[in-house]
Amino acid sequence: MALIVQKFGGTSVGSVERIEQVAAKVKKFRDNGDDIVVVVSAMSGETNRLIDLAKQISEQPVARELDVMVSTGEQVTIALLAMALIKIGVPAVSYTGNQVRILTDSAFTKARILQIDAQNIHKELKAGRVVVVAGFQGVDEAGNITTLGRGGSDTTGVALAAALKADECQIYTDVDGVYTTDPRVVAKAQRLDKITFEEMLEMASLGSKVLQIRAVEFAGKYSVPLRVLHSFQEGPGTLITLDEEESMEQPIISGIAFNRDEAKLTIRGVPDTPGVAFKILGPISAANVEVDMIVQNVAHDNTTDFTFTVHRNDYQNALQVLEGIARDMGAREVIGDTDIAKVSIVGVGMRSHAGVASRMFEALAKENINIQMISTSEIKVSVVIEEKYLELAVRALHTAFELDAPAGKVE
Repeated sequence: MALIVQKFGGTSVGSVERIEQVAAKVKKFRDNGDDIVVVVSAMSGETNRLIDLAKQISEQPVARELDVMVSTGEQVTIALLAMALIKIGVPAVSYTGNQVRILTDSAFTKARILQIDAQNIHKELKAGRVVVVAGFQGVDEAGNITTLGRGGSDTTGVALAAALKADECQIYTDVDGVYTTDPRVVAKAQRLDKITFEEMLEMASLGSKVLQIRAVEFAGKYSVPLRVLHSFQEGPGTLITLDEEESMEQPIISGIAFNRDEAKLTIRGVPDTPGVAFKILGPISAANVEVDMIVQNVAHDNTTDFTFTVHRNDYQNALQVLEGIARDMGAREVIGDTDIAKVSIVGVGMRSHAGVASRMFEALAKENINIQMISTSEIKVSVVIEEKYLELAVRALHTAFELDAPAGKVE
């Protein structure tokens, strides 16, 4: 008998029929003798509908009141799922974040979980009930309702699993696991049976949208085994774990992530003096723009060209700030490029294998794809290329690192 926390997202509970399907799935686990805690999101589209209502009153709604309102989306779902379970003979009870006592800080709309009192849930499980918990929400010390930010239900699920010392946290979504890359780009992409927290964190931060980064961080910190499964298809999914399997079959690269939402900025002819990087990036940071990759080249005339990437949504803001910096520093010019993309290879196997980066560069060279910027860490290599070559690059790298599914085995 195991204690399992299951999380179902908005599309999984998007209609009464789907909620009944979720109830039937939960019943199977319950009939197996497992203790089940279910975390659910609001029905798909509901949170957006509530935010739109608020914006009809005020363009910038007061954050505390917005949290009071959007948290009701999950309250509807937990009640409906508890009803659906009771209807098919499964004793169930619904709990809001406040009723569980999910204590958070007071950062409305983006609160962080500080502590979970698991006492009430343990009491309900002991009484033989399935506990259905509202994801995405908590309560601060003063009793105010708070929400955890978009995708926060994943974090609720993992945090509850950690607090309850659950055997597994299962995240049900619209994909049947984590793939070597996006199957829509590479038809021969394969579902991974296992991936480490470290690799999953890199994949999530580099553009893979399967799991929320905070949820993966939380699971890694508290060693919660995390499994990604399809809401309505049977299958083993992908287990995200601490274990780095030492085997001859372990691939060097586990996956290829990519991100189209990139933009590049260059300030040319800046005097090469101490503190130049701070003079450029300080004001960029102060403008609340996050910088990703950075390259600095020093010329023979004691000037430097400084290039960095930002999210495409921040491009205009960053360009404006950089033009002001260029005037103040007497730089030659500022140029920008929004037609770029980032492609990354990720794998803990890099630690024990030399020549991984050169193999990546060779594969791209064979396709005549020019590399504009390079960034590396212990388990990843990222490159910036022209966006029009993105899919070609991903396919070439997928083949070069032997990630293609064998003939007849494409999932």
